[in-house]
Amino acid sequence: MSLVKWRKQDLFDPWTEMKRLQDEINDLFESDRLPAFTGLFDRSVSPALDIVENEDNFIVTCELPGIDQKDLDVTITSNVLTIKGEKKDGKESKEGKIYKRESWSGNFQRTLSLPNSVDPVQVNAELKNGILTLVLHKKEEAKPKQISIKIN
Repeated sequence: MSLVKWRKQDLFDPWTEMKRLQDEINDLFESDRLPAFTGLFDRSVSPALDIVENEDNFIVTCELPGIDQKDLDVTITSNVLTIKGEKKDGKESKEGKIYKRESWSGNFQRTLSLPNSVDPVQVNAELKNGILTLVLHKKEEAKPKQISIKIN
């Protein structure tokens, strides 16, 4: 049989209060309310990026609404695709004070590591209706080849 010290429950215990406060702070930082960072340059204000692979190429689409072609720079160096630019804030409120603004402006940069099968010379880029589409062709030796089989 073990002896347990009895404590009256309605007495103030500072250690219990500190533990409760620590638990509340930990819950705050473990919640989904904080922005998720996936890389050094991939911030929550960066444009969305989609990548699709087919037999002949990779297709990268990037949402860039309100960005002019002259404010955009796309480079491939050492199998790293970099899309960077600036979205200028062209909206000036002449009617009065801005109450709420959800659109973002400023500089952005997205980087993406490319597989070795991408040919950095054969790249097609098109900016249309705020969507940047990059077609990254695969090298010939990386494309799948169909081999015919003779049956005897």
